[in-house]
Amino acid sequence: MTELSPSPKVVPPGSPARPARLPLLDVLRGVAILGTLMTNVWIFTAPGSEWGVLTGGVPEPSFASFPSAVESSLRLLANGKFLSLLTILFGVGLAIQYGSAARRGAPWPGRYRWRALFLFAEGTVHFILVFAWDVLMGYAVTALFVAWLLARSTVAQNRVMWWAAGLHLALMALLTAALAAEGAQSATPVSREAVDLYARGGYWEQVGFRLDNAAVLRLEPVLSFFLLVFLFLLGVRLFRAGAFGSDATGRRIRARLLGWGLGLGLPLSVVSSLAGPELFLLDRYVGGPLTALGYIGLTGAVTARIRRPGPLLNGLTSVGRTALSGYVLQNMLCVLLAYGVGLGLAHRLDGSWSPWWVIAMWALVCAVLLVGSTLWLRRFETGPLESVQKWALRR
Repeated sequence: MTELSPSPKVVPPGSPARPARLPLLDVLRGVAILGTLMTNVWIFTAPGSEWGVLTGGVPEPSFASFPSAVESSLRLLANGKFLSLLTILFGVGLAIQYGSAARRGAPWPGRYRWRALFLFAEGTVHFILVFAWDVLMGYAVTALFVAWLLARSTVAQNRVMWWAAGLHLALMALLTAALAAEGAQSATPVSREAVDLYARGGYWEQVGFRLDNAAVLRLEPVLSFFLLVFLFLLGVRLFRAGAFGSDATGRRIRARLLGWGLGLGLPLSVVSSLAGPELFLLDRYVGGPLTALGYIGLTGAVTARIRRPGPLLNGLTSVGRTALSGYVLQNMLCVLLAYGVGLGLAHRLDGSWSPWWVIAMWALVCAVLLVGSTLWLRRFETGPLESVQKWALRR
């Protein structure tokens, strides 16, 4: 590996000559934010909520009735896919930051370290006060490592990228084998204490519960660290290759992503999901990232055919431009709607309303984000949390 470069003088291949916003990236970020909510909304509305998905497991797919088929299909299309898409796009953002530093001749990682550390602080507050399955803390730690790596040679970056992929696959294989060996006996009912905590408990009781169980609730970013590194570097590589441009190169790359993602990743998710809960990790952490590549290609193909952007596309663009604020806001709204500290819908609405009320809640929160972000950007350049971050980093 080459030595750490104090100042990246050469613009990385594929980086634009001048700062330019790629419209597709904003749309993809908007899709990723709303798609991530489609995964999280089932956590907010499940018995025991954040703790219940750990102890009670994920419901097995069922197609015995129309409602259960709808729920299973939505879970399948969302589980791990949009989170992986969001992770790839975070890597793209890191590549853009590096390219900006290169154009200015600024030291790297330089000030980006503070940006990552501030993101870690935001994620910590979000984890404690709002949602135990926060992704920002894991992104911040990964960003610090990948930012350092970007100042090394391309050969070194590719080597780390594929080593991270190999280690992740090996870890998932070992964990899946362990789950298969234990079988269905490992699943246990969600404790009554956890159910009551989110249905009737006070807000500060929930905060204390997250703090008391932080080591367990923060396990996912630890187990998926190698995947995060791989997807970050994959995002860097796709950006430098021109995968998000509107030219022939971008269209060609996205067509390949569409074929590989939906042709390989989605069938893998379907098979692993239907095979039983023992293969849950393969669905979320192997099939999910592959399918996310297909979602990039699919979104690019759809938007390329739109001649006049309508309210939906403009709204997705606005959500993408305020992604950090939208991510935190959607979780806050779900807390107020589902938990007992708010309307307590998860407790009040019985099984006869499922899954329709959950889908309605997701659609309502999406509508708030689409409309709210559009109205916000008519008066301000960035989202509220993005503005706070910029203000803090300037000091």
